[in-house]
Amino acid sequence: MGLFSKLKEALKKTKNSLAAKLTDLFSRNKLGDEFYEDLEEILISSDVSVLTAEEIVEEIKERAIGEKCRDKEYVISLLKEALYDKLTAAEPLEIETPAVLMVVGVNGVGKTTTIGKLANLFVKDDFTVTVAAADTFRAAASEQLSVWGDRAGVRVVKHAEGADPSAVVYDAVRSVKAKETDILIIDTAGRLHVKANLMEELKKMDRVVNREYPEANFYKLIVLDASTGQNAFNQVAAFKDDVGLDGIILTKLDGTAKGGFVISLCGELEVPVCYVGTGEKIDDIEVFDAEEFVDGLFE
Repeated sequence: MGLFSKLKEALKKTKNSLAAKLTDLFSRNKLGDEFYEDLEEILISSDVSVLTAEEIVEEIKERAIGEKCRDKEYVISLLKEALYDKLTAAEPLEIETPAVLMVVGVNGVGKTTTIGKLANLFVKDDFTVTVAAADTFRAAASEQLSVWGDRAGVRVVKHAEGADPSAVVYDAVRSVKAKETDILIIDTAGRLHVKANLMEELKKMDRVVNREYPEANFYKLIVLDASTGQNAFNQVAAFKDDVGLDGIILTKLDGTAKGGFVISLCGELEVPVCYVGTGEKIDDIEVFDAEEFVDGLFE
């Protein structure tokens, strides 16, 4: 199954909800103020933020009025263009080696599983990969990561439970430098973005990487559970302020009808989506493609 079919399947719930509402809208209303008000409400109901929904509808309205167009298909094409523009507001992330990827996020979003999938994806692209098990607080976290590491065929650097996460990162950095490994992926403990002491721990790991491996390209990626919808805004904003963010990895997109939050997240916070989890298996992760995402909402 290719990227488009996997992403299309993951977006099925969001697409079905959006398509049904748009069909109903076009059957009820001609283009006019009421139509655009209803269109805005439909976007918001798909978890697009109020601000982004207003901006999208205003852009469509201006273009449709300016071009004196009342054709349904043309309005849909304008909507797709506007959604694509929001999704590409931030420059797409291109990972260059040697690379260090520090993966962050709140509890329960699927970081460890995502790291296993990501490692496997890089190995399939002929990169050498090491994973640092710097989540030393969750019981059996390193063992779970080791299982995924075995599946992906990558080394996992780990310490005893309760060890200093920065010490794990330090040893992992020394290892990848010695072995000239292409990519180091750092797993981190899930943390609430309101806990200052846990954010300080991330900053410490950040300093270790910058001090010990300045020649590496260092990226910070946040894993988001798509079903959290607009609540993801606070998560991204907090992590971006404290440690900086280079990209987003979406998980559980197939389990929600509110995938529209991604559009406002990219447009307003200007952090690009890099990868999307499309299922439970190790191969179920794909590089994000904004055009295919938008197509998946309508086709």
